[in-house]
Amino acid sequence: MVTLTDCFGNAVRLTSERLAHILEHPEMLGMESAIKDTLASPTLVRRSNSDDSIKLFYEFYARTSIGGKWLSVVVKYRDAGAFVVTAYLTSQPKPGEDLWPTK
Repeated sequence: MVTLTDCFGNAVRLTSERLAHILEHPEMLGMESAIKDTLASPTLVRRSNSDDSIKLFYEFYARTSIGGKWLSVVVKYRDAGAFVVTAYLTSQPKPGEDLWPTK
């Protein structure tokens, strides 16, 4: 398990089990450092429309194994702390309340 820091200054756990799940998807191989970077310095953060305790961190990567895509890092926040649920590449960010950048 590693502890990362999000752009809001929160500690976020990334367990070896969650990382293994993420890396089961071939397009995510080699994206481990991008997960850390996206949490620390995202272009966009949105609250999930389906779960208020989840934030989606986004950064665009022009060169991935499947072309230019947004990396989405999904983090769940609980009283006991925050943890990465999953991460994936997507064509566009999902709708939701914008939390970052702050206005």
